[in-house]
This record gives sequence, structure tokens and C-alpha cells, in this order.
Amino acid sequence: MGSGDQLGAGVSELSAVQLAALLGTDDQPYLLDVRQPEEVAQWAIPGVVNVPLGELPQRLSELPADRQVVVICASGNRSTQATAWLTERGLQARNLTGGMSSWAQVYDTAVLPVAGGEIVQIRRRAKGCLSYLVGSGNEAMVVDPSREIDVYISLAHSRGWEITRVFDSHLHADHLSGARSLAAHTGASLHLSPFDTFEFDFQALHDSQQFTFSSGLEVAVAVVRTPGHTEGSVMFMVGDEAVLTGDTLFVDGVGRPDLAERAEEFARNLHRSLREKVLVLDDEVSVLPAHYGVTTRVVPGEPITASIGTLRVDVPALSLDEESFVLWATQSVNERPPNYVELIRANMGRSTLELHSLAELEAGPNRCSI
Repeated sequence: MGSGDQLGAGVSELSAVQLAALLGTDDQPYLLDVRQPEEVAQWAIPGVVNVPLGELPQRLSELPADRQVVVICASGNRSTQATAWLTERGLQARNLTGGMSSWAQVYDTAVLPVAGGEIVQIRRRAKGCLSYLVGSGNEAMVVDPSREIDVYISLAHSRGWEITRVFDSHLHADHLSGARSLAAHTGASLHLSPFDTFEFDFQALHDSQQFTFSSGLEVAVAVVRTPGHTEGSVMFMVGDEAVLTGDTLFVDGVGRPDLAERAEEFARNLHRSLREKVLVLDDEVSVLPAHYGVTTRVVPGEPITASIGTLRVDVPALSLDEESFVLWATQSVNERPPNYVELIRANMGRSTLELHSLAELEAGPNRCSI
């Protein structure tokens, strides 16, 4: 495909929201990413096949002729050109409008009913970030909100809920927290752990603290301190049915202990937290984490969750003794989140970030698990 080819006109388009609704279903399309390999390695939609734009003529035979092909690039320019070229050759090609920039803005939800209320899981698809609205009666609490606070305000309003409390499970390093902004905008109280460093006003969480809803229904949210990923990490028990585990435990791993440069100490704390706070829970309790990895299958409308009993078997790290766990955890950490120092400083309240810099600072998947 020559550099002189014009951008395609009138190509078939698919929005990022429409794509999210297809992923994980029987109608999932073939995902073709035409960026350069180094771009795809940094950040991609799980399951993409990478064929750089310039290589399409030589690799056309690799693409399916009997399946919808969604073409992806950074902002939609290269993918528009590729979509037009593929359509001319008879393929069912559609351009992802706005490319990865558009994908970065996609949120969807799934609901987990609990006695006396419900938990709405909000999925930030491009980052693998999970946050939660816990609602009962006409009231809601928000846990681990991302920076697009209108998402939470709109979801609460659609259910007749007033957001009265906002929490972060820990000091985040991979994305900008929306907790402080959401609390300020709604008038909700802001609750954070005093064992992480925050340089603004908040109400300090403490172990075993309970929060109830004014409706008087049975559901209550209880704080469980779980140091390891960060010193101030906490989980939130929702009744007896579910636990919001933050970055302590995921459905495919555990939180990394190295972001504070005290990996061995934090790994020992994490092992203790997992053994004494997580594995003592009943097997039927549903785990709802703050992140999911690129190998996790996301199905529209179905919460990303697993039971404690399932994770005892599926997460090998949970069966390790302390010394083995520490050795494994300190040797298994992967690449740190890009610009995590700047994001931590912003989430502490030590600096502010301009909106134009956020896309670069938050680019890429979360890197909070091992």
C-alpha cells in the first residue's frame, strides 16, 4: 500500500462502544491492528492481530473473508485507509472510529445483586480498571472511581441513588483517581487509608469500620485492612456475599508489592494479608477486584468476578508458604506502569495534571498484578 494512497471516503464505521458490546460474544469480530508492532506492544485491545499498514498487500491472504474485520490504529487515520483498501478487495471491513483514542473512553457495566442492594461494576475497558457503585434504597457508595466522574454521577442518577460516600482502596499508580473530584462534585464524604500518603482532607478509614445505608436495609460495607500492594491497601466486604479486593487479589493473580521500592517487606505483608484476611473468607464469597488482566474474558453484562473457593485453586500464589511467596513475588514483578511516579504524586495531592497530558500518562494496560 503506497504512501500516496488517499484516505478512504465513505468507509463503514464502528464506534468503540459498539465494539465493546461485541467483544466476548458469539459475534466478536476479527480485530486487525494496523499500527507498528512497537505501538501494539505498548497498548492494544486484547485479541488483536497486528498487520502493519504497509504490510497489508503482502499479508492479505491471512485475513478472513467470511468474518467481519474491525480495523484499528491510534486515532483512526491509518485504519480508515486500510478499511477502504480491504473493502475494495471484498472483505467485510469496518473502521474503529477514533482508534485507540476512542477506545480509551469506553466504559460498560455489569450488576451483581446482593441482599438489600446491588453492586454495579464499572469497567474502564482500555485500562482494565474496575470500580464500583454499591447502592441500597436511594443511596450509593463509590469505590475506586476513575477520573471521568460523570460516568458515576449518571449511573447513580439513573438508579435513583445519591452518592454519599467515596472510597479508594489504595493509592493508585496506574491511573488518575477520580475520588477527590467525585466527592467534591457531589458533596459526598471522602474516605481513604491514613497508611497511604494523601496531602488533602479526607476521613480516615480504619480496620473493621462499617458503613451502613440510611435505607435501613441489611447490606453494610465493612473495611478490611490488607497491606501489601501498598501500605494502606484495604478491601471492602459487602454484606456476607462479596468483597471488593482492590489490588490485593485479582481473578487472575495478586497485587504487585514493588511500587514503593520495598518489595520484600511489602511481599511479606501481602502474604499475611492474603492468608489472614482473604483465605479465611467462605468459599462462596464473590471477589470483585479493582483490575483485570489482558487474558481475562470480558462478557457484556456479566461481572468480572470469581469465588474465593475458585481462586484458592486457580491462583497458585495463594497456596505458597511465606518464604516461597516472597521469592516468587519479588522475582515476578513486570514492567512498572508508565509515568507511575507522576500519577502517584497527583493522586497524593502533590501535583496537578493537565488534561492534555493524561492520555500519555495513563496509556497502556494496568500493570498492578503478578
